[in-house]
Amino acid sequence: MGDTPQTAESHEQAGRGHWTILHPADLRIEAWGPTREDCLAEAVLGLVDSFAVVAGRPLHGRAERHMTSRSDEGLLVGVVDEVIYWLKAGGDIPASIAVRRALDGGVVMVLLLVRAADADIIGPAPKAATWHDLRCAPDPAGRWTCAVTVDV
Repeated sequence: MGDTPQTAESHEQAGRGHWTILHPADLRIEAWGPTREDCLAEAVLGLVDSFAVVAGRPLHGRAERHMTSRSDEGLLVGVVDEVIYWLKAGGDIPASIAVRRALDGGVVMVLLLVRAADADIIGPAPKAATWHDLRCAPDPAGRWTCAVTVDV
């Protein structure tokens, strides 16, 4: 598919959004937001948008996970891999995600889940986040940006 974006910018309210580029063997997600937590949530939305349509599907569960890492890049990989784990282990896809800062510097993510069987699958399922060309940091204007490559 080359470098043609598969998903257009979304959630461009309050300075949040994401876009993705699907290559034959991987997916590149770039996201942005006013806070680290908003940026992480947008990266997850970009991941989901790359392979499934979940809007309007019945919710069947809620999951809350506390995640820590020594770096913001590690948190990005952890959040993405946690969503991939839910898909692989239980066939669940987040319909929405909220990420908040934890007291220890990590994050708590809350996922509202739909069953993959209830979603429209539109792309290859993600396999794992990679550490190649990973980014999660504020830009010079103070807006958080992150980028991650995902094997598909």
